[in-house]
Amino acid sequence: MSRPLLKHTTTTGFATLLSRITGLLRDSFIAQAIGVGAVSDAFLVAFKIPNFLRRLFAEGAFSQSFVPVISEYKTQRGQADVRELVAGVSGTLGGVLFLVSLVGVIAAPLIIYLFAVQWGVTGGSQFDMAVQMLRWTFPYLFFISLVSLFSGVLNSYGSFFIPAFTQVIMNLVMIVAAVVFATHSQNPGLVLAIGVFVSGLLQLLFQLPAVARLGLLALPRWRPALEGVRRVAKLMVPGIVGSSMAQISLLLDTQIATALATGSVSWLYYADRLMEFPLGVFSIALATVILPGLSAHHASKSAAQFSGTLDWALRLVLLLASPAAVGMLCFAAPMTAMIFGYRQFSPDDVLMTSYALMAYSWGLLGFSFVKVLVPGYYARQNTRRPVRIAMTALGITMGINLLIVLPAAKLGFPEPAHPGGHRHLHWRGHQHAAAVAGTDARRRAGALAGLDGLHPARAAGEPADGRDAVVAGW
Repeated sequence: MSRPLLKHTTTTGFATLLSRITGLLRDSFIAQAIGVGAVSDAFLVAFKIPNFLRRLFAEGAFSQSFVPVISEYKTQRGQADVRELVAGVSGTLGGVLFLVSLVGVIAAPLIIYLFAVQWGVTGGSQFDMAVQMLRWTFPYLFFISLVSLFSGVLNSYGSFFIPAFTQVIMNLVMIVAAVVFATHSQNPGLVLAIGVFVSGLLQLLFQLPAVARLGLLALPRWRPALEGVRRVAKLMVPGIVGSSMAQISLLLDTQIATALATGSVSWLYYADRLMEFPLGVFSIALATVILPGLSAHHASKSAAQFSGTLDWALRLVLLLASPAAVGMLCFAAPMTAMIFGYRQFSPDDVLMTSYALMAYSWGLLGFSFVKVLVPGYYARQNTRRPVRIAMTALGITMGINLLIVLPAAKLGFPEPAHPGGHRHLHWRGHQHAAAVAGTDARRRAGALAGLDGLHPARAAGEPADGRDAVVAGW
């Protein structure tokens, strides 16, 4: 059971590794092209907003809702039904997202104001720059959401490399935009924003031939009444609420960062990019691989295989993420200096970014467990419990931010403590949520295959309390 999963995980991990390496190169070239300051903060806010919605609708709620449904169609129905489902979902999702993108372009000033109130209140060039950039970056949501749809189709049919490699295209486009055009432009931030738009279009075009080879590429159709589309939408509603917790946290974090020293948004962004490297290569790649398998095991009522898959994934995450977290904590400064510390990225920027990276390291293991555990819920088409856990995490995180970080800034604590302290407490909240999610998900999904015979409830086909299983399994 674990050998095919390990093969797919290795393939996905390799493609994701290429994506993360080119992503770091992308961020390094962007940092060298525009440095850290008003332009970089404006671009990163404009870039975060479509990614905020992408994680909310596409990679979050939609992806986790669509894969279990299409896996069930693939297992229990014919090719024609799967093709009809893909056409209906792509047409319905695409239509909704096209309208959302249109509204986003028109309402760009209001959206920037929501994400950066301080800029809107004070006015000035930074607000205007962000609005101008957002009108180019917002349509990225439309393209990347359809990319997420077709990635789910490919993953359900055992093709993991192409979806994982797709992100490399964006990185290469942005590298060209930063090196060739932005460095010679009087408005480098706008050049990068246009690069985001172009990269989204190319990512979508890259995946279409692979979907066509499966015989599943059909003309998108507006079919909101189709049974499969309605099921995906029904599963998405609690998923959107759950995903929105993390995105609301991101929104509030951005608001807090814009109220701190100029450059705070950029310092936190670059630290986050370094933290995303091990998270993407190990945890997200593994979560991507196990979701179709878990969905298929649930559809075929193979409880033992479901449990064994989830347990194997948790053990592998523990093995890989733990040394990565220690490495980030111990070598934050040299890593930051080596990757970003050139040209307009000053030694002070290196210092501030390394503080934030050290803070992120405390949450890596917990967040990695969450990435692997949540697919266990979605594979069983249970999207409600992750919502409650996410709401708990949001309350803890924002409570700490508002009670400690902002007062510390107002009282004049040394500036280097702002981003580091802010994120240190933020990720401690996430790690607490991961522990809650881990205990409860193991109980609900019956993740520890080795204890099946020890629990009468498990023998009867019901999930037993898994608190002892968590301790024994880890």
